[in-house]
Amino acid sequence: MRGALRSNGPLAILPLTLTLSPKGEREHTEGCIESTMSDKAKQKPRGKINAYFTHHLWVLVSSLGVLWRTPLATLMTAAVIGIALALPAGLHVLLQNVQQLSTGWEGTAQMSLFLKSGVPETRIKALADKLRNWEGVAEVRYISREQALAEFRAQSGFGGALDSLDENPLPAVLVIRPTAEAAEPAQMELLLGKVQKLEPVDLAQLDMEWVRRLAGIIELGKRGVLLLGGLLGLAILLVVGNTIRLTILGRRQEIIVTKLIGATNAFIRRPFLYTGFWYGLMGAVLAWLLVASLLGLLSDPVSRLSFLYNSDFSLGGLGLETVLILLGSGIGLGLLGSWLAVGRHLQEIEPT
Repeated sequence: MRGALRSNGPLAILPLTLTLSPKGEREHTEGCIESTMSDKAKQKPRGKINAYFTHHLWVLVSSLGVLWRTPLATLMTAAVIGIALALPAGLHVLLQNVQQLSTGWEGTAQMSLFLKSGVPETRIKALADKLRNWEGVAEVRYISREQALAEFRAQSGFGGALDSLDENPLPAVLVIRPTAEAAEPAQMELLLGKVQKLEPVDLAQLDMEWVRRLAGIIELGKRGVLLLGGLLGLAILLVVGNTIRLTILGRRQEIIVTKLIGATNAFIRRPFLYTGFWYGLMGAVLAWLLVASLLGLLSDPVSRLSFLYNSDFSLGGLGLETVLILLGSGIGLGLLGSWLAVGRHLQEIEPT
């Protein structure tokens, strides 16, 4: 025993093993077995996880290969999904551009304060200085009675009739231009209510009725886009579901054989779900390309038109958030349509 421990050769363990008693040999063997089983138990969950993800990756790639072998049918299905996604996405981008354009117009919204007659000019100027310090007010312009009469004379063409008047009938006016943050219709209404309570003010008029109408049209357009998107999303579910249904019927015998050898429904469902994933992803990418192409075709004419109106407006494209929503919607609809089709038709296929 001591000699074995002092030995440095590769066979040093042999004398030690031979000198063990039967009881010690059994304990040593049981210890080795327990150690081996413990190592395998530790490796088993990790091996299951690796096999699970490996199989998912293999099914993901193989389902794409199946679609690749039928390019025409795959392209037609993806094109239908892409067009259905491109319509609401394009309208959404169009509404965003109109809203951006209206934001620039809202900066020109004005509020006119018609002052009472007999108010001294010094008091009017003091009121203008006070209003300039209010929150939400970008500019206050004072139009005296004489300036108002001159502008009316120049624009109306009734100069001779105005000369026959004994006195100037037009009041002094303070024109308020709000800041960009306060140019929203709701904020302008609040500002209008405040200035109407000022004592020198006879009448306050909000010159942005057209802005409120435009805001209403944009809100109606947003609701319309949501409704159209919901209807087209339902159409995508039907298209994907019908395509997967035909695929399941075409592989009916294969599914029966797979169930006979013990495959679960989850195992059989997996490739069909990934097929729906690829259909949704390809349709979303096609929709992205369609919308980007249409915006590219319209960009130059819109820029030239805005230049004629002395504006630097240009069409905005699909932002990152919109692209992610588009891709997520396509993938989600593809998976959901596939799940519904597989869940319904897979239960009907059972070995007899």
